[in-house]
Amino acid sequence: MVRANLKVLVVEDHNDISSNIADYFQTQGASLDFAMNGEQGLNMALNEYFDCVILDLMLPKIDGLQVCAKLREQASRHIPVIMLTARDTLNDKITGFNQGADDYLTKPFALEELWVRCNALAQRHLINCDHTLTVGSLTINKQTQRVQRDKKEIEIQPIPMQILTILMEAHPRAVSRSELCDRIWGEDTTDSDSLRSHVYQLRKAIDKPFNDPLIKTLHGIGFALACSSIKDTT
Repeated sequence: MVRANLKVLVVEDHNDISSNIADYFQTQGASLDFAMNGEQGLNMALNEYFDCVILDLMLPKIDGLQVCAKLREQASRHIPVIMLTARDTLNDKITGFNQGADDYLTKPFALEELWVRCNALAQRHLINCDHTLTVGSLTINKQTQRVQRDKKEIEIQPIPMQILTILMEAHPRAVSRSELCDRIWGEDTTDSDSLRSHVYQLRKAIDKPFNDPLIKTLHGIGFALACSSIKDTT
């Protein structure tokens, strides 16, 4: 199954390659962000959500192998990475895989193949993910859509459920309002009042019946689940 709303980070210092990827992927309905060097790419991959990272091997500041290794060391979740390179020997590929790459595509490549591989990585990652998310006393079974807090069953509507799932997957990272909107509605734009309403409904479900609120609003940033490492500015 191909996902039209795939969110992809392209870490590539050649503008023509990035532009070609952008032109093709956007016609398939994907959204993309771009980094021109390894340092910027690593920072974006660690602090924003992406379904897949397209990572060039030869990059300024930090090369692709170092970016991939640091991503595996520092990221709070597994982020699928497909490495692009002109190096096509077996040893080069083994080195890339040993640093944590999920897939490897040599230049020149067909854009359609890159698109299919990115989708396959994103789908495989979702299938292999643990169905249960846990933050403190809060748990979600993503397969059954069952939510519990302090072992009490909680009923949550579909969009608030999506918001909660995104927050739990990102924990302890904060999630911006724009990221929530992109992941829930994609290119179907929605106003801030709609998101605010759904967050309010979520708070009513998982916070109001309990003494300690879990959802924190970080002004100018977005939302996060309660964590000692995150300063609450509400």
